Amino acid sequence: MKNTATRDKLIDSGAELIAQQGYNATGINAVLKTCGVPKGSFYHYFSSKEDFGLAVIERFADDYDASLAALLEDPALPPLERLRRYFATGRAHMLDCDHITGCLIGNLGQELSGQSDTFRDALNLVFQRWEKRFVACLSQAQADGTINAAIPPEALASFILSGWEGAILRAKTLKSLAPMEHFEAILFDQVLVPR
Repeated sequence: MKNTATRDKLIDSGAELIAQQGYNATGINAVLKTCGVPKGSFYHYFSSKEDFGLAVIERFADDYDASLAALLEDPALPPLERLRRYFATGRAHMLDCDHITGCLIGNLGQELSGQSDTFRDALNLVFQRWEKRFVACLSQAQADGTINAAIPPEALASFILSGWEGAILRAKTLKSLAPMEHFEAILFDQVLVPR
């Protein structure tokens, strides 16, 4: 029987390395060395590097999805406050990582979408799951009249996720939170407003 603790250790170490240097630049040997797992063990847990990469995506996406649920579905807060809390959490993460890692799924989307249909499909499914969380929150804001209901919540969710991922990319390149702050300011002052 496979040791799930060792498999989890490989995924966690791989996710850290991939977040810092990218999928293509992360070698299997570096992952094994980082987590202290013997060299021959990798293929006991994963059939290929691609299989490993998909496991990293799945783990990160599941963890992040749980965070999104906690941030965007908290019934104790109004919908727009939940969104503000989501963005504040993203800014805090960017500061914690010193503008280096950003969003693992966004990074992998930029790196791998043109190289592999398998990765592109997996990453697209992750983004679709996340958009659904935003749709639910935005639908509540529209239902209570906090924001204009003329724009479908699905379109708003797609716009927010795409814009935020772009702001994260710019924040990394500038080593500054300014792009994230500008996106938020325009979003809340110009887009997410009542009729």
